[in-house]
Amino acid sequence: MMTINRMPIANSLLAALPYKDYQRLLPGLEEVTLTFGVTIYDPGAVIRHVYFPSDSLVSLLTLVEGHLALEVGLIGREGMLGVSLALGINISPVRAIVQGTGTALRMKSARFLQEFRHSLALRQQTYRYTYTLMAQITQTAACNRFHVVEARLARWLLMTQDRVKSDEFRLTQEFLAHMLGVRRVGVTKAASALQRRKLISYSRGNIRILDRKKLEAACCPCYEIVKDMHDKAPA
Repeated sequence: MMTINRMPIANSLLAALPYKDYQRLLPGLEEVTLTFGVTIYDPGAVIRHVYFPSDSLVSLLTLVEGHLALEVGLIGREGMLGVSLALGINISPVRAIVQGTGTALRMKSARFLQEFRHSLALRQQTYRYTYTLMAQITQTAACNRFHVVEARLARWLLMTQDRVKSDEFRLTQEFLAHMLGVRRVGVTKAASALQRRKLISYSRGNIRILDRKKLEAACCPCYEIVKDMHDKAPA
């Protein structure tokens, strides 16, 4: 297990804790690498670890008829995987799959629950994040139903950039199709439209955001709604 007590705290939830509370968590945290495409949780599976992403990115997918997947949430450095433990539920309702390779801090569920009961600050930050995640999931459901693919893709790219803190990332058409709940041809058309407007470049799965301000103008209102909910959530 790597020594992490001298490293900067990349995860926002952990960084918001008082120093003494964070120090108490340290012995139970280990740094792990999350690799693109790896499934962290499956629906109905017992949650054995919680994860606090640093520079990794994880999608929450809901399954239809056991195999069709649609993204309902996106988790990066702003939060954690396994928040249902804070509500007394140790079963995952969704599939959690790594979308962006990177690191995360992992803790056994039993240890997290022990610390959760002990630390008021950890409870407050976990509840705060749970609220913003619920807001994201409900807004994403509405977005998937009412907004066009091009605007949804722009929203999704902005959310990804916020979490990985980079203008470039690698995403295949197949993966984007699952994330947006459309056929690959729909992803191709939407990405091509954004590329023609010089908002992004997209080639062989490599995406680069060229003009963030214009991309914000091209996306649906859902991006700002969720962002505002996160910024205004009670501490």
